[in-house]
Amino acid sequence: MSFLAALKTHSWAYPALEVVHIAGIALVVGNLVLLELRVFGLGRMLPVKDLARLCLSLAVVGFALIATSGLVMFATQAAELLANRAFTLKMVLLMLAGSNAAWFHGRKSLDKLDGMASALMLVSTVLWLAMAASGRWIAYL
Repeated sequence: MSFLAALKTHSWAYPALEVVHIAGIALVVGNLVLLELRVFGLGRMLPVKDLARLCLSLAVVGFALIATSGLVMFATQAAELLANRAFTLKMVLLMLAGSNAAWFHGRKSLDKLDGMASALMLVSTVLWLAMAASGRWIAYL
């Protein structure tokens, strides 16, 4: 039996994969919010570079969990997901979040900690929360 077939036939397999996906989301969003709070000025006693190194490392682990579990879940029902508007929205939001992250790091926002850095962090968090919401809507559309 193939791995994808096992996901479809074992009652616990797909929900377990969803738990991995949600854990990844928690790592990404939780660490982005923590770093965002520091960028907004809370916890000034924490060196932003050290906090960013920790938070972004954990966010990368979370994103790896999201990407891996998401690709496997997609493979089990690709046709249905491609026809789902909530899934399409989630993928558009993911591309926007990636572009936002590239802009944030490309302009060296952690060195500047200016208003634009704060705005980009806020946009990032809103995009990730919107992705989580649209992900939940996939089951209902």
